[in-house]
Amino acid sequence: MPERTSYDAVIVGGGHNGLVAAAYLARAGRSVLVLERLDHTGGAAVSTRAFAGVDARLSRYSYLVSLLPPKIVRDLGLSFAVRKRTISSYTPTVRDGRATGLLVGGGPHRTRKAFAELTGSDREFDAWERFYAGTGRLAERVFPTLTEPLPTRAALRARIDDDATWHALFERPLGETVEQTFTDDLVRGVVLTDALIGTFAAAHDPGLRQNRCFLYHVIGGGTGDWDVPIGGMGALTDALADAARRAGAEIVTGCEATAIATDGRSAEVTCAQGTIGARRVLVGAAPRELAHLLGEEPPPPAEGAQLKVNMLLTRLPRLRDSGVDPREAFSGTFHVAEGYGQLETAYRQAASGQLPAAPPSEIYCHSLTDPSILGADLVRQGYQTLTLFGLHAPARLFAEDNDATRDRLLAATLAQLDEHLAEPLAGCLAHDAEGRPCIEARSPVDLDHDLGLPGGNIFHRDLAFPYADPDAAADGEDPEATGPGRWGVATGHPNVLLCGAGAVRGGGVSGIPGHNAAMAVLEEG
Repeated sequence: MPERTSYDAVIVGGGHNGLVAAAYLARAGRSVLVLERLDHTGGAAVSTRAFAGVDARLSRYSYLVSLLPPKIVRDLGLSFAVRKRTISSYTPTVRDGRATGLLVGGGPHRTRKAFAELTGSDREFDAWERFYAGTGRLAERVFPTLTEPLPTRAALRARIDDDATWHALFERPLGETVEQTFTDDLVRGVVLTDALIGTFAAAHDPGLRQNRCFLYHVIGGGTGDWDVPIGGMGALTDALADAARRAGAEIVTGCEATAIATDGRSAEVTCAQGTIGARRVLVGAAPRELAHLLGEEPPPPAEGAQLKVNMLLTRLPRLRDSGVDPREAFSGTFHVAEGYGQLETAYRQAASGQLPAAPPSEIYCHSLTDPSILGADLVRQGYQTLTLFGLHAPARLFAEDNDATRDRLLAATLAQLDEHLAEPLAGCLAHDAEGRPCIEARSPVDLDHDLGLPGGNIFHRDLAFPYADPDAAADGEDPEATGPGRWGVATGHPNVLLCGAGAVRGGGVSGIPGHNAAMAVLEEG
């Protein structure tokens, strides 16, 4: 039960963004209440013992960290760290009847050699170096702006100060740049995948959804690196909950908010335990859920497009490509059926209402970089985790029969992986205390049911470019204004703010919307 009947701020949703906002506001001396529907905090950023009787804590939903600013870790005094991966990616393929692949990582000399062996020259590697040098400069200039007031489009372009990169990523479909820069189909596919994580789009989508997704995947930390959270994702959200409580925030779990009423100056939040007054309400849930709470017309439907699979293995499988160690191949991102042509074919099949015949996916092994998520006995026996994220699996495909469709897609996805293994993956799966294989899959429909992600969309809605939309001033997103508008967290009500992934500059495990919502509140006094 909440301890009081009114607070300076009530935060709906105890995911990582809501906890960030709570910690900042409580540290500033505000009275803060966090209401969480589930019986635990963390939202999609949690660690779970997913398999009965098995001492393995998996990052069940979100699983890597790139966009979390070190500023937030420092400001809140979090006991949390990430570990870098020495291998960026491995992509298996068959060339001239021979199993081979592209290993990116281990230093530029080794990566250049891998490109040359696959493509026959240095051309693709040189293009790769130039392209990612450009995104690196972009990251250095854009990432710091994410925790600043929202810039205008012109101001962000001036800050980037690189017309070629601006045109390539902000104005032209990414497919044009990929095709002009690279010639090898597999190399093109590896580049494109960062534009399709949780985003159902083609390379040449004129709406540039793929560009926006790509941008957020290459600017994280000012480097674009994707790091492994030590202790799993739950270590981050546990640290955030501790920081919020230490600062004086009150967190009530198992308490679902059912309505929000506001006159623009004060608000009331209704839940099963009663009605709670607030000067401001910060909502970490999706815009769809906010509309429901306010009794307003919901936004256009959002749609996720991924299959999330967690596995525990007794050992890593051997690869058909004997030139690479599985411990290296799986420590980075292991791309399956993600050639450029394969990605386009999978998109077209899914868009037409069919499951992709060759479902694309990417896999990595958390426990190679951070064995702390496994019990000591499992570590001694050589057990490893695998996390798989399948692309081009839009929610619409699961609408009629979620369970059967999920099972068919999982089988097809693992069959694509098996094509590159020297032994079936099934033979390497561990079993739980009841003798069942240690594998679980979640479709977009499951994510909607489990976490309230609209249509299973991991970003709550389509990502937005990280600048003020000149057409959105009427919705409060006005960078010349004060308060929520200039932080990208405004709603149609002055004292109700978005602090979740649906805010401008939301999406991913970042804490940025939580930080920005808190800054908007503190700025207004």
